[in-house]
Amino acid sequence: MTDTAPTINPYDAYRHLRKTMPVSKLGDGPWQVARHKDVNTVLKDHQTYSSEVQLNPIKGQTPSMLFSDPPIHQRLRKLVSRAFKPSHIEQQRQQITHSCRELVQQMINKPEVDLVDHLAAPLPVMVIAKMLGVEDGNMQIFKDWSDAIFSNIGDILFATPSPEAASAADEMDHYFLDKIAFIRTHPQSHLLGRLIETETEQGFLSNDELLGFCRLLLIAGNETTTGLITAAARVFHTFPETLSQLKLKPALTPTFIEEALRFYSPFSATVRRTTTDVEIAGQIIPKGDLVLPLIASANRDESIFTQADQFDIERKPNPHLAFGFGIHFCLGAHLARLEGEIAVQCLAQNFSSIRLTDSESPEMYGLGGPKVLKVQLQQH
Repeated sequence: MTDTAPTINPYDAYRHLRKTMPVSKLGDGPWQVARHKDVNTVLKDHQTYSSEVQLNPIKGQTPSMLFSDPPIHQRLRKLVSRAFKPSHIEQQRQQITHSCRELVQQMINKPEVDLVDHLAAPLPVMVIAKMLGVEDGNMQIFKDWSDAIFSNIGDILFATPSPEAASAADEMDHYFLDKIAFIRTHPQSHLLGRLIETETEQGFLSNDELLGFCRLLLIAGNETTTGLITAAARVFHTFPETLSQLKLKPALTPTFIEEALRFYSPFSATVRRTTTDVEIAGQIIPKGDLVLPLIASANRDESIFTQADQFDIERKPNPHLAFGFGIHFCLGAHLARLEGEIAVQCLAQNFSSIRLTDSESPEMYGLGGPKVLKVQLQQH
């Protein structure tokens, strides 16, 4: 079977897969799963579909929460989950709003800006940096590290990291090791400080375990929100009436955010590995094979969403899978939603029109949001 990976318009390709090949093999590579029902099944069954997907895990390196199974996954998630409780995240609303307004203010009177550079990237990086207690660091360097590592995530998992990704990871590790060493002798009350002081049944966390958290939070903690904010801008371009609707009725913002997550999912897919022979939609997938649950396809499934290719700002219910499902449901979902709502409200308050300079340029099926998104802004 030939490679059916989307090229120009992935949503047309996803529709074709759902109708004719709901489970299909990408050449000699992984299996694609296209329908919402089947994607949901894969995501919620962590025993059959393992998150331990790395072919050549780095010896001695602590597994990431993203790519581990129970009991390791539960232990790691429990350590940081308190910091991401909705009540704790809600306490950051005022600071996030202040940061967002400052960033948007710098866009005023500029007819064209790179939305990623001006808002979508710096806002979540600033928030995570403050949570980790590294807000005195260089936000642009943090984002550069994140981009270099995340854009090579496939090679990191299944092959050899690129020199750029390896260099970025090395720089980031050295930066955080210096921070960890300082905090060990100068206790701090932020998230990283609390993790350093935490004693588990296995004792205190090692430097490598702490580095794992820093890598995860700094990288995964910003990519989802970056993707959400750029998705909102693409919605404003494609469906300009939505910006007017939000101006007139800000209370629509939460359902707008959920629909933006569904319509332009920040992560088009994730990856699992089968632990046994399994059948999905009549197709047998052998034990040990990689499976790609196509989240972006599932979120446009006509059998689940009425008029799936239309943006419905008041869509309810909206059982999208943009944040995953099951034990790996996005830990930072509430934070991403809050940042997205605040960013969208700031944009709606300040601009009457947001248009993409080149609507074909953003990656429509990559991981996280595009690295550049030029927009033309029109004020009231």
